[in-house]
Amino acid sequence: MSIINVNNLTFCYDGSYDNIFENVSFSVDTDWKLGFIGRNGRGKTTFLNLLMGKYNYSGTIASSVAFDYFPFEVADVSRFTIDIAREVSRDVPDWKIKRELKLMNVSDDVMYRAFNTLSNGERTKILIASLFLRENNFLLIDEPTNHLDTEARERLSEYLNKKSGFILVSHDRSFIDSCCDHILSINRSTIEVKSGNFSSWQREKMRRDELERQQNERLKKDIERLNEASLRIASWSDKIEATKIGDGSCDRGNIGAKAAKMMRHSKAVESRIERSIEEKEKLMKDVEYEEWLKIRPLEYFSDRMIALNDVSLKYGERAVVNGISFDVRRGDRIALCGNNGCGKSSIIKLMLGELEPTGGEINVGSKLRVSYVPQDASFLRGYLKNYPSECAIDETLFFTILRKLDFKRVQFEKRMEELSEGQRKKVLLARSLCESAHVYIWDEPLNFIDVFSRIQLERLILESCPTMVFVEHDKAFVEKTATKRINL
Repeated sequence: MSIINVNNLTFCYDGSYDNIFENVSFSVDTDWKLGFIGRNGRGKTTFLNLLMGKYNYSGTIASSVAFDYFPFEVADVSRFTIDIAREVSRDVPDWKIKRELKLMNVSDDVMYRAFNTLSNGERTKILIASLFLRENNFLLIDEPTNHLDTEARERLSEYLNKKSGFILVSHDRSFIDSCCDHILSINRSTIEVKSGNFSSWQREKMRRDELERQQNERLKKDIERLNEASLRIASWSDKIEATKIGDGSCDRGNIGAKAAKMMRHSKAVESRIERSIEEKEKLMKDVEYEEWLKIRPLEYFSDRMIALNDVSLKYGERAVVNGISFDVRRGDRIALCGNNGCGKSSIIKLMLGELEPTGGEINVGSKLRVSYVPQDASFLRGYLKNYPSECAIDETLFFTILRKLDFKRVQFEKRMEELSEGQRKKVLLARSLCESAHVYIWDEPLNFIDVFSRIQLERLILESCPTMVFVEHDKAFVEKTATKRINL
């Protein structure tokens, strides 16, 4: 057992005046299975990089363990997987590597295939297992579930549950619940460590937030009262000074002295009030406000919007979709479920008309308007402030939605290439929420999206009841929002 001690950590990126961390202190036991959560852009990956020694900072981070990081960069992906596993694990014997990978349900034959022929899920499992074979090292795992299907997430969570000693950044609530025993959360103004899984942390957080909201309402009233008092006091000397003006005789020198004395007194009182306001405002920082989002679905004239009848699709000789039939009707929220490679994204492309079926037929309703969120957001380029006009959407609404998804105003001036993966995905979601459509088709919309935004989107869908077809591996999200599941 070892302790990672963080004391008075302060950090901001070069050229930035906005501290990501300011005088942060906490301790972590290296035997803990620590789930690391927080809004996109709050500094989770930055903190892991600070542990890895990548940036200069003020304060101290003290630990007797060395850190390893996932995702792990592989220099030559054309090599056999066994050679890469040997390199990552630092030449651990092959029998130990194979034994470890069996815990991940990775078969021996995978080890003698080129690494670049493996799926993202297989690569993730092999690299994490190989990193755990390193002795006396503490593993930092940064969002391993992105692009993993439901089955692969379950395998990975079972594996991690048998381990001790890691920090796991994830936004998948079910995944964190299944393999973590402590939670490290970056809140609006603090970092806290709590025993338990995500569900227990969320229950406690909701209870504390409600108490803090009630306190905030009282503090807001106090601040309003203090501001009114400050304005009254500021006017005292002005009123006295005003008595110098007029036709009557008066001792203007004496009045001026009284006004100056009253000015000094009022300034002292104002300073005390301002300090009191600042102290009260500091107490109001930590409530996580999950603001309400809205969507504007259009009414379609027919109950049935899209129909797939015995649809098949091949890429060359390989069958991707085989004999799929289902309807999309008004009010449906259909989740396409299944392992990676089973054809979920291909079905979405068939619906969008980007692909033609090799068998069966697909009928899309006349003049049907579709809003689409693709799986990949890396294509976004240019300044964010220009994006609404490029997409012909309402600029005010677009930026209002991003603010509700916890974007800071300073980010509106950035290029989209500079945004994090989660922030770019939020750009695509905000655009879709600005679009009035009959059907909303979202392909893995929650990749890289923080847990609080996921909860906001769940509430939006349950309140607005749009017609949707979506692919998503977040088990909790699917269970709460889907009215139908198509298992592929």
